[in-house]
Amino acid sequence: MPPSALPARNVYNEPIVPCSFSPVTGFFRDGCCRTGDEDVGMHAVCAVMTEDFLRFSRERGNDLSTPRPEWGFPGLKPGDQWCLCTARWHEAFLAEVAPPVVLESTNLQVLEEIPLGVLERFGVERE
Repeated sequence: MPPSALPARNVYNEPIVPCSFSPVTGFFRDGCCRTGDEDVGMHAVCAVMTEDFLRFSRERGNDLSTPRPEWGFPGLKPGDQWCLCTARWHEAFLAEVAPPVVLESTNLQVLEEIPLGVLERFGVERE
């Protein structure tokens, strides 16, 4: 079975809970922060967007706010939940603009890059 077909686990090694269906998120656009070999950015952190983070991401060349209908992307606004690249979340953490994290919806593989204790400091309940 390919890695993308394996059941995803969250940071507590429990079955992953979907991050968002509105907007639909995830590398595989299935609402979950699942990842696999084809996901080189490891879109695995379920984050709650904030104005500060969206501005930070835009300034780093990844505008998540502007709708891109040609890609089926509605644009994100504060409060939306989205599967972020692990490296981008960590970069935002270092810049002190990391968005909150929905731990039950964040992929276990994130722990290869970010310690659980760091993520738990930003933990929030799923909307």
